[in-house]
Amino acid sequence: MKTITGPRGAAHAALAHDSAANHVRGRSVFIDDMPEPAGTLHAAIVLSPHARARINSIDAGAAVAQDGVHAALTAADIPGANDVAPIFAGEPLLADIEVSYCGQPVAIVAAEDLDCARSAAALVRVEYEPLEPLLAIETALERGQFTSPPQTIERGDPRRAIASARHRIAGTFRCGGQDHFYLEGQIALAVPQEDGHMLIYSSTQHPTEAQHVIANVLGLPANAVTAETRRLGGGFGGKESQATAIAALAALAASATQRPVKLRLVRDLDMVATGKRHDFLFHYEAGFDDRGRIEGIELVLASRAGNVADLSSAVLNRAVHHADNCYFLPNVSVRGYPCRTNTVSNTAFRGFGGPQGMLAIEGVIDHIARDRGLDPDAVREANFYAPGERNVTHYGQVLEDNIIAEMVGRLSRSADYADRKRAVAEFNRGSRILKKGIALMPAKFGISFNVVHLNQAGALVHVYTDGTVHLSHGGVEMGQGLFVKVAQVVASVFQIDIDRIKNAATSTAQVPNTSATSASSGSDLNGMAARDAALKIRARMAAVAAEHFDVDQDQVQFRRNVVRAGQSEVEFAELAEMAWRRRVSLSATGYYATPKIGWDERREAPRPFFYFCYGVGISEVAIDTLTGETRVLRTDILQDCGASLNPAIDMGQIEGGFVQGMGWLTMEELCWDEQGALLTHGPSTYKIPGSRDVPPVFNVQILEDAPNREPTIFRSKAVGEPPLMLSISVWLAIREAVAAAAGPEAALRLQAPATPEAVLAAICEFDGRRAGPG
Repeated sequence: MKTITGPRGAAHAALAHDSAANHVRGRSVFIDDMPEPAGTLHAAIVLSPHARARINSIDAGAAVAQDGVHAALTAADIPGANDVAPIFAGEPLLADIEVSYCGQPVAIVAAEDLDCARSAAALVRVEYEPLEPLLAIETALERGQFTSPPQTIERGDPRRAIASARHRIAGTFRCGGQDHFYLEGQIALAVPQEDGHMLIYSSTQHPTEAQHVIANVLGLPANAVTAETRRLGGGFGGKESQATAIAALAALAASATQRPVKLRLVRDLDMVATGKRHDFLFHYEAGFDDRGRIEGIELVLASRAGNVADLSSAVLNRAVHHADNCYFLPNVSVRGYPCRTNTVSNTAFRGFGGPQGMLAIEGVIDHIARDRGLDPDAVREANFYAPGERNVTHYGQVLEDNIIAEMVGRLSRSADYADRKRAVAEFNRGSRILKKGIALMPAKFGISFNVVHLNQAGALVHVYTDGTVHLSHGGVEMGQGLFVKVAQVVASVFQIDIDRIKNAATSTAQVPNTSATSASSGSDLNGMAARDAALKIRARMAAVAAEHFDVDQDQVQFRRNVVRAGQSEVEFAELAEMAWRRRVSLSATGYYATPKIGWDERREAPRPFFYFCYGVGISEVAIDTLTGETRVLRTDILQDCGASLNPAIDMGQIEGGFVQGMGWLTMEELCWDEQGALLTHGPSTYKIPGSRDVPPVFNVQILEDAPNREPTIFRSKAVGEPPLMLSISVWLAIREAVAAAAGPEAALRLQAPATPEAVLAAICEFDGRRAGPG
């Protein structure tokens, strides 16, 4: 069979998001927009006011006595297991013996309306015995308090290489966490079914995990729980494991009352009760030559895991694997520590540890350059992976697709980088108050789940007799454009216009045992699974056409909405009807498992990633040395997307990912008080980037004519997470501006996020104006 391109909306076409029109018109249905089933109750949760305390008693009598209250439930009311852990065990849905962070759920109240539920929740009396909390990463590191075993990757003899190097540096810095701040907060609607079964509508990136955990909590088999998700109002990793507890709480209340129950968290409670991007503490020591080429390095990455393990071990694993970024480290030790603290359990966030690992090595590169008075870009180039012995990562994977040097050169030329660096230096010589900085950030990001068995996906495709198609797969649409991309894949296989394809809600009843939509792998996995299903149906339809036209099957061609053999053709819809009448199945399941990958420290050739995405960002900033305020003036990006499935969607992901990363590194600051209570839990105290923070000059290019060397779906590459790392160029540029204002020592003092206070503190520390500027 020969397939000829042509239908509207096939793969590689720049199409709008499939829900774009409904989004702007307010017609897209999210869980809170769904008509509530008759008798729906609303739930509110009781949160711990202590970071660490023993629970002596819980009295919900006053709450239950309120009119309209149907249940007030604690851990004692859970019929199954009080555990919602995604990887390990021992992560309670409701605290029972002890609370271990401020904001931990202790009880849930279900009532006729939300106001009633909230007022009743305030009447639940919990007697606590406060205990001393552990709040700092440093303290946990010193005491050996970890949520999972530490991780180490080593190559060569770094200690000896550092000792024998011509030059040596050492340092410590940190980066902050980040709240997901999705537009749609955490929400779930649980609807009891007959025979004790449960239907859960959950704003989750992982419906299968919600299904399994709810079954575990309620003491049911997995087939008694159906989880369904049509779309999320944003996820960014915050709804991968954290949404599971919200869904389980709603299901617990629904099971107890035998009424539908909706649980929706307001923004403040959402931020207090749910996990965030991990903040990290970095220690490093490196030895290098006159060019700045690293000969030996020891890195310590200490993350704030929070009160329980959650996904912290996997996040740390990715950080440890990305601590090389684009640089060959011949003698290296990278040690990662998931530090247990009495703060909310941190979780997945776009990049999943990759941004933190890359930030660590970029801090080292920057320090080397400042220590020897070298150009940071020359130091980067000196350390780039290169063909031969310098093309193997510190974890043993050979870079078969290394294009970073070529991309750096291409973007540097198109962005006039060399001339602009000179112009920035000239500006700084003539400006006393305002200082500028410009910096380049290369990035190499590995694509695949850390855990091999998660790299699989399923799909279900139906062709109806009118030629329309119903498409289901295990991926979740959360605004990233996954549904339209997978539909484009099916449109290409059948050679039909994309208007004929209907995306179904993600449901565990249609596609079972799915992986989370994360790790930038949604299109890779689900696109291939859908292609597999569509190819099976197309082959059956081709056999029918061959019989009808009395030709060999390889002479059958699928063209735009028609199927042709020689000079004869039939409409795709007509062939579907014909196949049905001949009792040929027009339904198929599809499956895909990522090939080649495997991670085992004992393997001779470990391969945790199927392939890598590369990108380069150049950012120019200005700072006000009197106030510490910063502005991003211009950003240029060149991103590797392989043969993009949808350039319009990918462009949006690149722009959005960069701006989100920029927020992490410049303004999104999480603050706790001395008792472990989060102080920044709403838009009045926690600032995310707005439209005026986007660089006024923002030039984004997708690398052309660079299809993926690996057999991914139509040779495309992932795009969800890789662009976020390019925002590190903004932080590096701010450091350049700080160095221009107060010297290299001031730049090295600047932490992340580079808030105005942090910028001002770095400048004042080293320019002699310790009492402040002016």
